[in-house]
Formats: sequence, structure tokens, C-alpha cells
Amino acid sequence: MKMKRYFAPDMRQAIRRVREDQGPNAVILSNRRVAGGVEIIAALDYDEALVNQALGACENAGSTTREPAVSKGEVASQGPLAGSSIESIREDLKALRDLMEAPLLQFGWGEMRKVQPLRANLLKRLMTLGLDAGLCREIVDQVVDREALDNGWAESLKLLADMLPVADDDILSEGGVIALVGSTGVGKTTTVAKLAARFALRHGRRHVALITTDSYRIGAHEQLRTYGRILGIPVQTAGDRDELAAALNHARDRKLVLIDTAGVSQRDMHLTEKLSSLNVGEQGIRNYLVLSATAQARVQNEVIRSFRKAGLHRCILTKIDEAGSLGGTLATLARHGLPAAYVSDGQQVPDDLHPARAEKLVKHAVELMQQHQEALEEDALAFNFGGLVANAHV
Repeated sequence: MKMKRYFAPDMRQAIRRVREDQGPNAVILSNRRVAGGVEIIAALDYDEALVNQALGACENAGSTTREPAVSKGEVASQGPLAGSSIESIREDLKALRDLMEAPLLQFGWGEMRKVQPLRANLLKRLMTLGLDAGLCREIVDQVVDREALDNGWAESLKLLADMLPVADDDILSEGGVIALVGSTGVGKTTTVAKLAARFALRHGRRHVALITTDSYRIGAHEQLRTYGRILGIPVQTAGDRDELAAALNHARDRKLVLIDTAGVSQRDMHLTEKLSSLNVGEQGIRNYLVLSATAQARVQNEVIRSFRKAGLHRCILTKIDEAGSLGGTLATLARHGLPAAYVSDGQQVPDDLHPARAEKLVKHAVELMQQHQEALEEDALAFNFGGLVANAHV
């Protein structure tokens, strides 16, 4: 059996190349999408008996009640070439299964679009919003249960808003000792300045103190000190836990103490150790995760899981104005149940900071979707929802 791989921009051209090279008797073993087009594995002189023999060997190897079709001694006597051929056939058969699965998913998605157009349209619009497939299915199932498909889009957005954990936060009204934690470059220092300015405008600057523990970034102290000078608020530096305890003791008469921490990668092996320096006696420090809306949902999930080990009270979403899509961020918050306290949509201090409101976040996500109008590939929709048609009940 002579196998060969073919690459082409699309399936039609790939099949044409196979036919020109191997003739009309060639057998396509597998195909898959790759960067720049498709890849096809085709064979000439396809030996079906050899494939059946390999399948029989695989089945017998997984059974404890039947003798194997080919003994170890026979495989050893055939040399490494035979073992390599069987392994190659196994890989080709797996690719063939994948090849057979794709048309079934395409068929299932096509049937849903025909039989249940409202359901299919809802799933497509929610995916375009940026939500993951699992949350899309969860929302649409609830819409179906409520028999609200005729007004499904509005009902879906309402359900999404209900799923979003937001908090009527008390930082600007009651103060406290607040530490802003998060990865590098998410806007912690600017957010500290915004909170400090807002609190100072409401209660007076003599009730606010700023502390920085960022001793890693060049110029980090100076950036916060610049904000402090502009706002007329003192800034103290704490390099370790003892210095932080001393700084907090010095600011014990302040209603609000904001701690600007160093950016730490969520993959840092010593992340928990570094954040443990914030556990200072009975000071009651509350950790707020600063999360960038421009990060990929996969990265956001990783960040929340990592920083949650150190204890998180709330989160603050930043760079809302720079995000091309907001659905992935909303899905992440819903999945983790981490309440959003504030959102930041610019660099202006203190203007570009607002309390988090679920309805406004969903509305902004829809506006971004309408602005970009990125069409989803049918293959992606088929892959995520093609298997649902058999289980759908409307």
C-alpha cells in the first residue's frame, strides 16, 4: 500500500491532485484542515486485508479471553518494519474515524438549521457574541424550557446578565484595606489611582493612604508617587511583610488603604509564596484581582485559578475600551463565580472607572459584536453543535 500526503488550499484542489497523481483508483484515508488549507492522505493499492488484520490484532490485544491474532514472537520475527506498518495503519484508521465524524457533525448541524432554525440561530448568535459552546447550550436550553424561542435573543441576553456575578462594592463608601493583585500590565497602578481619587473626592484626601509593594519593576514606585503627589496622598513603600505591617500600622487612622502589588505571572511557581506577604496579622486585607478584558478567555481562566489560591474577594475588569470582544470575559466570570466590582474603560483618572453592572456589560458585549460582525465558520458551529440534533426536544 503506497500512501502519500497532499496539501491544497481547498478540498476540491486536493482531490484533483490525488486523481492526477494516483489515478481514479486511489483511496482517501483521511483529511483534515491545516494552516493554509487541507491535508489529504491517499493510498494506492489499498490492501483491505492488511487493515482488517491490524484491526483484529488491536481487538485481540485488548481482550483477556481470546488469543492474540499475532504473537509477540511473530511480530518480533517480522522485524521493526511490521510493527511500524501496524502503527501507521492505526494512525490512519484514527484519521479515518475523524474523517467520518466530520460529515456526521455537518449533517447534524444542517438538520438543526432546517428543523429548528430558531434554536440554531440562537446558538450561532451567542457563539458570535464570544461565549463558549457549553455556556451557549446552557442558555439556549433554559430559553427552550421557558418556551421563549420567539423572543429568544432578548431572553438569552437576560439569562446571561442573570448569570454574571457583580457586587455592589463598598470600597468607595466604607473603605478598608484593599490590595490589587494580578498579572503584569493589566492596569493595577492606574486603577489604584482612580480608586484613591474617587474616595478622596467623596471623603477627603486625608482619609486615603497608598502603599506599593512593587520592588521589581523599574520606575514602579515613582509612577505611584507621581499619582500621590497629584492627589495629595502619601505613598509608602513596603519591600517585605514586616515593612508592609509597619506601613499599615502607620496608616491605621486612614479610612481607605490601597496596596499596589507587583505583577506576577499566573504561571509563576512562587506565586502563592509572593502573595502570602499580604497576610499581615489581623489587618483584614481584601484581595481584588485586576483582570484585563483584552486577554484570551483561556488566559483569564488560568489567571483566576492561579490567583484564587491566595484568596480573592472581588475582581476589577480593565481595558474594556480596548477589547474586541467581551463575551469570553463574561463567560469566564460566570463560570468561576468571581464577582466584578468595577470596570475600567480608559486611562483618565478618576473618570474612567465605573461600578460593574451586569446589564451594561452584556449591552457592551452586544455592541462590540455588532461593530465587528465577524462571521463564524460553519465548521466551528458543526463541531460544537452538530451532535445536538438527536437530543433536541423542540
